[in-house]
Amino acid sequence: MASGALGSLDHIGIAVRSVDKARRFFEGALGARFKFEARNEAAGFRLLVFDLNGLSLELLEPLGDGSFLHRFLEQRGEGFHHLTLQVDDPKARIAELKEQGVRVVGETEWSPTSYEAFISPRSSHGVLIQIGSGYPTLDSDSARPGPGDTKVEK
Repeated sequence: MASGALGSLDHIGIAVRSVDKARRFFEGALGARFKFEARNEAAGFRLLVFDLNGLSLELLEPLGDGSFLHRFLEQRGEGFHHLTLQVDDPKARIAELKEQGVRVVGETEWSPTSYEAFISPRSSHGVLIQIGSGYPTLDSDSARPGPGDTKVEK
């Protein structure tokens, strides 16, 4: 079993009804700097990513009533959605977590360098934890769009 921390914080996801309205608060009141916008039509969400003094924040807005975010907002309202950890060799670490009895859901291999999985909130005291590597999972990955860019993701 690996020792030490599972990974380092890459970003925090915040579910909102409107990224445009939320943007005004995060930029105006908190001084966050806009990095880029992306849409994931297949998963049903739009996101805006901001830098808040070195912390990456994702504002996530549902695209339609069928989106997992729409259901999330109906059940819980706006607020914290997930935290994402950058993990070296995430497949091996996920296997270790499963061996420990941690419930893991939503595993996706985007490419040979990009993999993600989620630790279910049922295993992590109510916190959805995304772990992975590469783009499109990590905001810190160099393949992410640049400041002010708009990108449509798979």
